Amino acid sequence: MRIANTLSTDLCRRPIAPTALWPLLVTLITVVATQAQALTPRELVEAAMEQWRGSNSYSEMTMTIHRPSWQRTMSMRSWTEGQKQSLVRITAPKKDRGNGTLVKDTAMWTFAPKINRIIKIPSSMMSQGWMGSDFSSRDISKGTDILDSYNHSLSATDNRDGHTVYTVTSIPLEDAAVVWGKEVLIIRDDYVLLEQQFWDQDGLLVKTLKATEIQQLQGRPVATVLHMEKVDSGGQWTEMRVDSIDFDVSLPRNLFTLSNLRNPREQ
Repeated sequence: MRIANTLSTDLCRRPIAPTALWPLLVTLITVVATQAQALTPRELVEAAMEQWRGSNSYSEMTMTIHRPSWQRTMSMRSWTEGQKQSLVRITAPKKDRGNGTLVKDTAMWTFAPKINRIIKIPSSMMSQGWMGSDFSSRDISKGTDILDSYNHSLSATDNRDGHTVYTVTSIPLEDAAVVWGKEVLIIRDDYVLLEQQFWDQDGLLVKTLKATEIQQLQGRPVATVLHMEKVDSGGQWTEMRVDSIDFDVSLPRNLFTLSNLRNPREQ
C-alpha cells in the first residue's frame, strides 16, 4: 500500500513565507489524520511499516547495547525492498565487521565471517537477541510478517501533542509460527510507530520498543532513535540510532542474495 505524501514533500521543497506556513501545516495535519481514520487496523500497521521501510530504503545506523557492567556500540548498514526483503551488515567495530543478516520472504540467514558460514535461522529462533542486543533478528531486519501472522483490532484512540494516536492490538493466528502471545502497537496519525509492546503467551509484558526521537527526513517523519528494554531489566537496554536514511533508492539486482551476504558487492 502506497501512502500519499505529495503535500508533505511539496512543503519541504518549496520556500514558504512564514505567514503562510501555519495554514499549510494545519491542512497537512488534517489530510494525514483523515487518511489514518479511514484505514483499518491492519492497514494502520501496514502504513507504519511502510513509513519505516518505504518502497525500498538504505540506512546507516548505530546500535548501543547497554548493560550495568559494560556498554558497546556497533555501526551497521541496512537495505530493504518491499515488505519481504532486507539485508543488515555490521561495519564496525572491526571484530564484528562483516556479520550480516538476510531476509527473503519468511526465510532468514546470517553470515559469520569468523567461521565463514551462512546459517539459516529457524523461525523459532528469529525472536532471539541479535548480536547480544535486546533487538531480535526480526526487529533488526524490519520484518513485516506481523501483517499476515496476526489479527489486528483497534483498542484505543487518543490525542497526544496535536496528533491522533491509535492503539492496535495484534493477536497471532492459531497456526502462526510466532513466539508472542500478542503485540500492541501505538501508531501516530502520520504513521510513526511510537511504541511496540511484546507480550508472552501468559499475558505478561516482556519488552517494549519506544521511539524517543522523531525527525523529518526526506519529507516524512521518521523515528530516528529507538529504545528497546525488557521489563524489570535492571538497567539493561539497547538503543538504535538512525544516522542517515534514503528512501526509494535504486538497489543492485543481486543485493538480496546468499552470495552477496557472504561476499558483499553493494556500493
